[in-house]
Amino acid sequence: MAVRRVVPNIPSEAVQESREFYGLLGFEEVMNHGWIMTLASRSVPAAQVSVMTTDRTAPVTPDMSVEVDDVDAAYAAMRDSDAEIVYPLRDEEWGVRRFFVRDPSGRVVNVLSHR
Repeated sequence: MAVRRVVPNIPSEAVQESREFYGLLGFEEVMNHGWIMTLASRSVPAAQVSVMTTDRTAPVTPDMSVEVDDVDAAYAAMRDSDAEIVYPLRDEEWGVRRFFVRDPSGRVVNVLSHR
């Protein structure tokens, strides 16, 4: 299993203002579902931030997202380690397969792969 990218999820009710702010730093919008918007660097596309009001498809809002090349292997590793699975592995209608796990500091991590 390999990590493809790590994206902080920034909670915000000021999505448009956040887009403008991060745009000043060289980020541009690459995804927008209304409740989550991802901005990426023009020069390094894997350098990203996501701004979200809430996760409308899960019971909690994750603190960060980690995209891996094999989410099933990541899920098995976390489950086998007795890590707290906050949201079980599932395919989302918007094109990702993901699960949420709580890290030792209490942060919720969205682990995903694109389908």
